[in-house]
Amino acid sequence: MGPKQKTPAKNFDSALAYFRSHSFDVRDTPGVASQVEVRKYSCGAVLARTGEGGVAYVVGPGCLVGGEIATLVDRGFQKFLVTRQIEVAATAERLRALHEFQEETAEAAGTPDYYNLALGTVSDLYLYDRLQGRDPLVKAEVESH
Repeated sequence: MGPKQKTPAKNFDSALAYFRSHSFDVRDTPGVASQVEVRKYSCGAVLARTGEGGVAYVVGPGCLVGGEIATLVDRGFQKFLVTRQIEVAATAERLRALHEFQEETAEAAGTPDYYNLALGTVSDLYLYDRLQGRDPLVKAEVESH
């Protein structure tokens, strides 16, 4: 795989052309106008045309688990891929695929490239078990003083 070429900000039609020319599976969302699901590397995202003709995420990039786009959850000790019915451990291979997918969809959609996102995969949700119930305890301690 050669070096990536940067492209200018995209409108919806040019983003679709990019996806198709870069081996993404592009499918119209049944029953929803101007909305598509894109897939590659066993990952997916749902994108829609904005009122200005731009591109917006309806469902952000995620790994496909059981055919559904999973949410990436960080529990402090490990990351998990969670759907409505399934929860599996996020392997290093899946995280690398997700990071590559996120970079390519951002390039196609012309979304900003933020430093922290370029460093690695960012979770959708952080649920550290060591923090469960901490806030009510802190509040109770503050109120008792």
